[in-house]
Amino acid sequence: MMIMMMELKWFIRIAVMSVLLVLEGTTTYACLEHEKIALLQLKPFFNGFDYLNNWDEVKIPNCCQWKGIDCYTTTGRLKGLDLSYTMYRNKGWYLNASMFLPFVELKSLNLRHNAIAGCIQNEGFKKLSTALNNLEILDLSWNQLNDSSMLSLSELSSLRYLYLGGNQIQGSSHSKDEAQLRLPKLQKLDLSFNLFRYNTFSFLEGLSNLESLAMNNNNLQGSIDIKGLSNLTNLKFLDLSWNQIESLQSFNDAGTKLKQFAHLEELRLDENLFNNSAFASLKVFSNLRYLSISHNLLKGSLDMKDEAQLRLPKLQKLDLSFNHFRDNTFSFLEGLSNLESLAMNNNNLQGSIDIKGLRNLTNLKYLDLRWNQIESLQSFNDAGTKLKQFAHLEELRLDGNLLNNSAFASLKVFSNLKKLSMSENLLKGSLDMKDEAQLRLPKLQKLDLSFNHFRDNTFSFLEGLSNLESLAMNNNNLQGSIDIKGLRNLTNLKYLDLRWNQIESLQSFNDAGTKLKQFAHLEELRLDGNLLNNSAFASLKVFSNLKKLSMSENLLKGSLDMKDLDIFTNLRELDMSRNQFKDIVIHKEIKGLKKLKVVSLDTAFTDGSISLLNLVEAFSTVKTLSLVGNHLNKAMSTQGLNLSTNVEEILLDGSTLNTNILQSIGVITSLKTLSLYDCGLIGSLPNQGWCDLKKLEILDVRRNTLEGMLPRCLSNLTSLRELDLSKNRLNGNLIPLTNLTSLRSIHLSRNHFQIPMSLVPFTNLPNLKFLYIDENNMVMEPSSYTLIPKFQLREINFSNCITSQELSLELPTFLHYQYDLRFVDLSGNNFSGTFPVWLLENNTKLEEFILNGNSFKGRLRLPSVPNSNLASFDISDNKLQGQISSNICSIYPHLEFIFLSKNAFEGNIPPCLSGMKDLFFLDLSDNQLSGRVPEELIMKSLDCLRLSNNNLSGNVVPAILKANGLLNLYLDGNNFSGEMVNVDVSTFQFPTSLEEIDLSNNKLYGKLPRWMGNMSDLRRLALSNNSFEGSIPIEFCRLNYLEFLDISQNNLSGSIPSCVNPPHIEHVHLHGNRLSGTLSLAFYNSSSLVTLDLGENNLTGRIPKWIDTLSSLSVLLLRANHLQGEIPVQLCNLNSLSIIDLSQNMFSGSIPSCLGNLTLQTHENKIIQHEKVERFLTEGKTIINHSFADSYIEERIDFRTKSWFHSYGGNILQYMTGIDLSCNKLTGQIPRELGNLSEIYSLNLSHNNLVGVIPSSFSKLKQIESLDLSYNKLSGEIPNQLVELNTLEVFSVAYNNLSGSIPESKAQFGTFIENSYEGNPFLCGPLLNKSCSKADAPSTESTPSDDDEGEDNWVDKYVFCVSFVVSYVVMLLTVFIVLYINPHWRRTWFSFVGKCVTTCRYSTMGNFIVYHISKICA
Repeated sequence: MMIMMMELKWFIRIAVMSVLLVLEGTTTYACLEHEKIALLQLKPFFNGFDYLNNWDEVKIPNCCQWKGIDCYTTTGRLKGLDLSYTMYRNKGWYLNASMFLPFVELKSLNLRHNAIAGCIQNEGFKKLSTALNNLEILDLSWNQLNDSSMLSLSELSSLRYLYLGGNQIQGSSHSKDEAQLRLPKLQKLDLSFNLFRYNTFSFLEGLSNLESLAMNNNNLQGSIDIKGLSNLTNLKFLDLSWNQIESLQSFNDAGTKLKQFAHLEELRLDENLFNNSAFASLKVFSNLRYLSISHNLLKGSLDMKDEAQLRLPKLQKLDLSFNHFRDNTFSFLEGLSNLESLAMNNNNLQGSIDIKGLRNLTNLKYLDLRWNQIESLQSFNDAGTKLKQFAHLEELRLDGNLLNNSAFASLKVFSNLKKLSMSENLLKGSLDMKDEAQLRLPKLQKLDLSFNHFRDNTFSFLEGLSNLESLAMNNNNLQGSIDIKGLRNLTNLKYLDLRWNQIESLQSFNDAGTKLKQFAHLEELRLDGNLLNNSAFASLKVFSNLKKLSMSENLLKGSLDMKDLDIFTNLRELDMSRNQFKDIVIHKEIKGLKKLKVVSLDTAFTDGSISLLNLVEAFSTVKTLSLVGNHLNKAMSTQGLNLSTNVEEILLDGSTLNTNILQSIGVITSLKTLSLYDCGLIGSLPNQGWCDLKKLEILDVRRNTLEGMLPRCLSNLTSLRELDLSKNRLNGNLIPLTNLTSLRSIHLSRNHFQIPMSLVPFTNLPNLKFLYIDENNMVMEPSSYTLIPKFQLREINFSNCITSQELSLELPTFLHYQYDLRFVDLSGNNFSGTFPVWLLENNTKLEEFILNGNSFKGRLRLPSVPNSNLASFDISDNKLQGQISSNICSIYPHLEFIFLSKNAFEGNIPPCLSGMKDLFFLDLSDNQLSGRVPEELIMKSLDCLRLSNNNLSGNVVPAILKANGLLNLYLDGNNFSGEMVNVDVSTFQFPTSLEEIDLSNNKLYGKLPRWMGNMSDLRRLALSNNSFEGSIPIEFCRLNYLEFLDISQNNLSGSIPSCVNPPHIEHVHLHGNRLSGTLSLAFYNSSSLVTLDLGENNLTGRIPKWIDTLSSLSVLLLRANHLQGEIPVQLCNLNSLSIIDLSQNMFSGSIPSCLGNLTLQTHENKIIQHEKVERFLTEGKTIINHSFADSYIEERIDFRTKSWFHSYGGNILQYMTGIDLSCNKLTGQIPRELGNLSEIYSLNLSHNNLVGVIPSSFSKLKQIESLDLSYNKLSGEIPNQLVELNTLEVFSVAYNNLSGSIPESKAQFGTFIENSYEGNPFLCGPLLNKSCSKADAPSTESTPSDDDEGEDNWVDKYVFCVSFVVSYVVMLLTVFIVLYINPHWRRTWFSFVGKCVTTCRYSTMGNFIVYHISKICA
């Protein structure tokens, strides 16, 4: 009885245990509440891209079902936590590791790729050791951790796998105990892609159980002492690839060596600097199975002496690729008896290769000899021996060599090959070979003969390959009709590639039954890029079991008969793109193609004789139909169509479509994606058809010309998730979108929609995340009108939606309810009020914040809580004032772009900006900042530092000399002073990174520094309007990449060095200096030169005849020099010339008539083309309106027109044209050919000695705005045809010998006054109060005699002369005293006087005043 009771108890126990085991396998325990709470606390830190959106305790109460969570099935506790790739940040942040303490049974933690830079103080990884005793796997790779972070992990004694690759760990050069990583159970350690540079591994001595160590992609250099691995007796895998290691230093005792590395099985040494001597040191690793030494400096002969042989008897895989071996034997490999894989590709192996060096490698399965210069393979005499030796070789790669057809015979030795690749060799001629030349490899499964020179039409040499499954013959010279009966034995063929040949047809056999049997296994046939026409379909029927057929870019044309495709009952993918079909023939009885899912017919229908619905009907089973770039103009009628279709995606981008496309497409009710990008659609969106697509999820109608309002039927598309209507002309309200609750992304940019400030149409869209409504029209609403939106946006672009700059509004109220924004662009709207700090406080995940071009006032207030996500901060072009808050660096520590320009900020530049490690672009220009620039800021590695147009001062030259990381520096328009000191060019390290420097409009002085010639990457240099003196340094000739040079308005002297001729120079400005000499060979043959500005100097001589070698010259300014001689006719050869200023010189002779042949066309190269740097966001969208210029140096010129000097830049300069030859000694008549300059805006020929009449051809100057012919000796009448010049604003013919009536006062000539004609006594007309009829008789009225007035006049003259002399002396003394006291005013005054003296306008005026005063006082 007792025994029975005991047996019963055991039976019950077993039953209960069985039930528990069953329940364990079927029941999922809910996670523990305190662990769920801990996970929800982690969520805000790891929810980039909404990765953890399903961590929702309401929707999914059991956290074990959340993404990235793995729980124990028995307890419900967390077992694994995967938070990899959850935070996309360029900048590091600090983790609170204590947040993981609740997960006490955690076994695996993955924090990969989250930009973690370390841990908060006292909350580091050490704390985890107090609770996480089961943690075995920790992945911290691809973060920003340093050495201290790595060493802090030593407390996690339970770790077995630790991944630290892709961080910033540098390692230590000493082996102190505290610098060692002590993890006794660790089996795998990944330290790849870090910054290790020391040659010892002593810090690893505490890892006694380590089996795998990865140190690849570090900075290890020179000789590496591997005795630091002496304790790692269990090490099996060691990766030292991608370093700069030259040798491995081991120990004296060979026995010790073997013992220590007895377990090492895999060693990777690729991409280092090893030479042949490395082989000797490798013997220590006697048990290696895998060795890779590719991309090193191994070279010379492979035939080595016995003592140099590589004796690794257990080695199975050896990679020696990408080295410099060149000889033809493999004898040094004879000691590798167990080798299975050998890679010798990309070496310099040449000629005939003797493979008997492989005679001991009887286990070799893989041999790679690609990309050498092998001409043949030399084997042995005994064929039996051959077969035995290479019985195991399965794959042979010979691509990219010099093998010819004779190589086939030597390949028979490899009788067990399964894969053979011989692409890109010299195989050529006929494929129809004799029986003894056939390729007999009965086990071969894959053969690649592509990119050779076969040209004939048979495959008979392949008949011996009965097991072949894949054959590539693409990119040969196969021509004409191809007889595929050579494939009759290839009954297992699945893949055949005949692309890019010149095949016209496929010739098959007579017996159709045989056809089907032979090619029953062929699944994929590629025939792209041949000369096949429609008749090819008949021969394709032999391949009835095809799954993929590609025939793009052939000569298929006319009608596509679906009956030709009916045989392919298993076809899944079909590509017939880039052919020339006109229509399609559909047969109701066709039952094939039922499995077809993807069809590509891009650019296949180009004459517009077919409709979209015809194609949809023809391919009724497909899911995706690509019809990009077609002409589907035919009207789409549904009559007679059988549209029982499954198509879900139609791509019509770039196609020309029938106007009723949207009305008719509604019958394709299965459609989910419709793309009509850039299809030339015009008119309004219809109220029917497309609105019936109830399943449509993605609609893209970008870049068309649609207009009108959105139809109300759009509200029927209830499944729509993504809608893009941008870049059209649509207008009206957005009411049809109000109930499309599935919408996640809306793009309406660049239309004319009326968008309410409150975004009422979108308030009920709970899934909306991305809203782009920029460049539309904002609609005002009552201030009391407020709705709380249901959406939480991630990205919003609401820029440039206010059309009136007079309108000033507060920010929209809906923004007060947004808490998840990553990207905000509200620029260009003239929003007003105080700076919206609340918008920053509410959205702690913001990455880009753009408010430029508004009217925010007051001080810049920032949140109190830091945001480490914000990368771009743009509040430029507002009305903010006060000092720039110094806490901007701590609140936004990872800013990359800071734009604060065009405000009224004052005070000093915050010094903390110099310490922002991630700063990339800083623009503080056009403010009122003062004080000195922090030197460290200029020395910082920035892409752009722009401080232009402030009140900054001090000497910045020393800092510039140390600016080794800065690319573009703009300090123009400030009060910087100091001398540009020279330094010893032989000892000083120059700032070679600088590409652009603008120091113009400052107070710098001294000589131009010679060291600038060492700035090898300098592209643009602007030093104008300073006080530099001396000559142009000869070292400037070394600036080979210089494109822009402006050193104008200084006191430079001497001649222009003849070597100043940079190969890429485009714009040169040297005006306003004291340069002398002639234009010898400077700039000779500078074909890239666009602007040459040498005005206001002391240059002499003639314009050189080689001037026409400047083939791109568009602007030539030589004003106010001492040049003489005739104007060279070579100027007429410069087809790009549009602005010429030769005024105020001593040119003589006549005006070349060929100047009338100049086209004076608009040239974009006259200005500096500033490319836009675009910003790409997480959804792949490009924010065009936030792109910023890659340069801020602007090309500007001064040109005299309309009686005054004007400065031209930007687009105005691009369109400006003019010729100024005034103030010279030109003679002869005005060439009538100048009337052909129909594009000219300004023509000035004044102050010369021109004679003759004004050409009537000037009436053809339809664009002319300023015409000055004054102060010449012109005669005759003014052509009345000139009244046709409707654009003329300034006209002067004063002081000539003209006669007759002035032009009729109408059109523009009605605006001119008497001074346009003065100095011509024989001109007449109402404007001159002089009748053009016969002159009136002289008047008889008496006049006072000289005697009556003489006495009184003498007194007046005496008083005038005395007072004039006294006043002149007082004024002269005053000016002298002021100039003596202030040297800056003195330089300015002398510069002004110099201009006046050399300007004919002021010279004439001065002569006039002196003459009359002397006459009065005489």
